[in-house]
Amino acid sequence: MITQLVKPEILELLKTRQLTELKEILIDWVPADIADLILSLQDEEQVLLFRILPNELAADVFEYLDFDTQISFIRLMSRENIADILNEMSPDDRTALFEEMPANVVKQMIAYLSTKEKKIAQQLLGYPENSIGRLMTPDYIAIKENWDVQKTLDFIRENGKNSETLNVVYVVDDKGKLIDDIKIREFLLSPLNSKISDLMDGQYVYLSVNDDQETAIDVFKKYDRTALPVIDGAGNLVGIITIDDILDIAEEEATEDIHKLAGIEALENAYPSTSLFQMIKKRAGWLSILFISEMFTATAMGFFEHEIARAIVLALFVPLIISSGGNSGSQASTLIIRALALNELKLKDWFYVFRRELFSGLILGLILASIGFLRIFIWQQTSNTYGAHWMLVAFTVCISLIGVVTWGSLIGSMLPFLLKKLGFDPATSSAPFVATLVDVTGIIIYFTVANFILFGSLF
Repeated sequence: MITQLVKPEILELLKTRQLTELKEILIDWVPADIADLILSLQDEEQVLLFRILPNELAADVFEYLDFDTQISFIRLMSRENIADILNEMSPDDRTALFEEMPANVVKQMIAYLSTKEKKIAQQLLGYPENSIGRLMTPDYIAIKENWDVQKTLDFIRENGKNSETLNVVYVVDDKGKLIDDIKIREFLLSPLNSKISDLMDGQYVYLSVNDDQETAIDVFKKYDRTALPVIDGAGNLVGIITIDDILDIAEEEATEDIHKLAGIEALENAYPSTSLFQMIKKRAGWLSILFISEMFTATAMGFFEHEIARAIVLALFVPLIISSGGNSGSQASTLIIRALALNELKLKDWFYVFRRELFSGLILGLILASIGFLRIFIWQQTSNTYGAHWMLVAFTVCISLIGVVTWGSLIGSMLPFLLKKLGFDPATSSAPFVATLVDVTGIIIYFTVANFILFGSLF
């Protein structure tokens, strides 16, 4: 990690153009730290520092840069430099870069690759978008079950340099079909003449090239792995997927869900990299839908215009009533969406959630009703704000709060289940959407209760 003491020294070396000395220093740094350093510099200094790196190190650093910086560097580099970087990049990170580029640019980039790397790139890009095949890398160690430990270790020393990870070694048959995986510690702790077949237990976990990327997140979490093999339809080992790629996907999925929960279309790029036009485009759609939905609240208010005219005091509590229902609905919706995302809940659990939220809503409503009654009582005693029928008004508000909060909890909890059942993303039932829906029904509940309790007094 870059420290405040190191960075001034680096800047001084850049300023005085002592590039040879700077290169010797950076060679001992890890790629992630060099990427952080580059991103902290001005544009001209970024390019200058990147160009002094050896090709292999530059490729490793390039993988840690954000997409905009990567594209900026590509525009400034020569064709030879671009070819060197792309050929040195790990296949999975290169595929991730290509996915963000326009098709015509990808075609040009692939032309820069060597015959071997071009074949790998085209194969990975040939898998469906958002599939495991797009994330995997063909750089792994595979051995045969009739080998011994000595031969395996020799093979790893000879071929392991370019492997994505050496934590796990994969066992395949003569046709390339995956039959087991063995942790490297097993080889290190076993006699050199031990057969691989003796170390095998047949217990292994794998992913399919066509599996959805979200599936990989669940599998990695369940089995606590740092890498998993990927097989094709015939069971042949075609690649592996590592935890660093899964962490990136998990972050993207979490970000997308958070955006949806806020009633925003998911941003493709980071906030600073998103243009003002794109930001407005992402927010305007949902905001317009919510605004139109809120119009129904005004319609509902107009329907009870006569009641409001006869009892103006009721209008004072409209914001309190509808906001309480919206807040409880938003809470329930957020809890259920997250539980569904983490597979803590299944579709079959809907009735359990319904029953739980029914009781939760009633209890929460009673708590808010108690606070509301206390508020009305204090204001009435100190300033006679609500007149002779203040007790009836208090009961109206309290009962309405219980009803609206309970209703909000039920709507907020059931809507994600309904959307998932219909094949939509549960996160679409965002907090603003639930709050808007409950606002309309909250008005109806409030004035219906008022009609019942205040009939013959204020009405």
